[in-house]
Amino acid sequence: MDLPVKKNNIYDVEITDLNHRGQGVAKIEGFTIFIDNGTIGDKGKVKIVELKKNYGIGEMISITEPSKDRIQPKCPISFTCGGCQLQDLDYRSQLNIKTNKVKKDIEKIAGFEDVIIHDTLGMDSPYRYRNKAQFPVGLKGKKISIGFYRRGTHEIVDTKSCIIQHEINDEVIKIVKDYMKKFNIKPYNEKTGKGIIRHILTKTAFKTGDVMVVVITNGNKLPYKDELIKELKDKVKNLKTVVQNINTKRTNVILGPKSRVLYGDGRIVDYIENLKFNISAESFFQVNPMQTEVLYNKALDYANLKGDETVFDLYCGIGTISLFLARKAKKVHGIEVVEQAILDARENAKMNNIDNVEFYTGKAEDIFPKLYKQGIKADVVVVDPPRKGCDESVLDTIAKMQPKRIVYVSCNPSTLARDLKYLDEKGYKTLEIQPVDMFPHTMHVECCVLITKK
Repeated sequence: MDLPVKKNNIYDVEITDLNHRGQGVAKIEGFTIFIDNGTIGDKGKVKIVELKKNYGIGEMISITEPSKDRIQPKCPISFTCGGCQLQDLDYRSQLNIKTNKVKKDIEKIAGFEDVIIHDTLGMDSPYRYRNKAQFPVGLKGKKISIGFYRRGTHEIVDTKSCIIQHEINDEVIKIVKDYMKKFNIKPYNEKTGKGIIRHILTKTAFKTGDVMVVVITNGNKLPYKDELIKELKDKVKNLKTVVQNINTKRTNVILGPKSRVLYGDGRIVDYIENLKFNISAESFFQVNPMQTEVLYNKALDYANLKGDETVFDLYCGIGTISLFLARKAKKVHGIEVVEQAILDARENAKMNNIDNVEFYTGKAEDIFPKLYKQGIKADVVVVDPPRKGCDESVLDTIAKMQPKRIVYVSCNPSTLARDLKYLDEKGYKTLEIQPVDMFPHTMHVECCVLITKK
């Protein structure tokens, strides 16, 4: 079949939508073209650089008529760095795009048309909001490069400053780069599997100011580590701990299975409202602390606890939502597959003097059905799964347990829609969805969902 476009030809287009990667979407005689660095409403000239059976990839040559919502990004490398996709778009328009994304997925995948979907809750100042950063380390020519991957590649875009990360990262990047140059420490090479430093990971507690630096290495050795620790202690305000994580696998997974503490006790402390949390290198903690409070309060609102309920918190991490719920519930059971996270969760419960929670290590799809067979039932179930959504056996067990309410916290509207449809077929009705902008300037959107028994 002849396609309506040819490779290397230039065409006039208007961008009418964005895909999940933040690429502009245009149609040429009904044929879909995905375009980098274009936004909704842009009109311009596009060169076709790649053709597939059902779509093409275009490169924006020039914008002849910019979108009314287009703005000048604050970051000078936003068009090359893969960290942000929407910095050239007015923030109010970003929120509208995310609301519409949720609506489309719910209607198209779940088939729901009567669900209340609220406008996305945004931030007053959508910059410097991230408390966690992961920087790959590599070589560009003969120079050490630390930053983020170029869009759609594993080529590192060297970054001196990132305006969505905490300011302390700018200093950490400089210290590590200077240390590597001074002592001739080789960065990891993905192609050869050689080199020492793979990634730099930082965690910053916004309430306490505590800072953690994690150096991910390709092997046990970290030469001149004492000199690196001294530089970090001298120049990073509120540095509490330095950790070396060892990852020798040829993989895109950042953290390896083994860590050792080089300085401090391997943890930092932060708060969500008045709850105190220990955070380790491996444990999950929401990356946007301001919006986390918005999200968790909405989850608590939807749970509608009166004080006599038994609650399950599936995929509970270090117990953040569990402890929020425990203040209003009779009993909370939390399940999480990461062992270190459960150790942190138990410690966090003790630290906050909360004794009506119990945590279990294992996969939700394994532990949850076992507890149900033991006769433990819930009035409310809260789930906060990874991007792939819930395992089917988890949804089946929820349906058998027949809780009055389910609160679903999701970071992926498409798998959320799939799971909501499944629960609908099992006798549950989705009432309302509140999108929350946890990741400004990206295409990601978090949702909190209220589901009740029909």
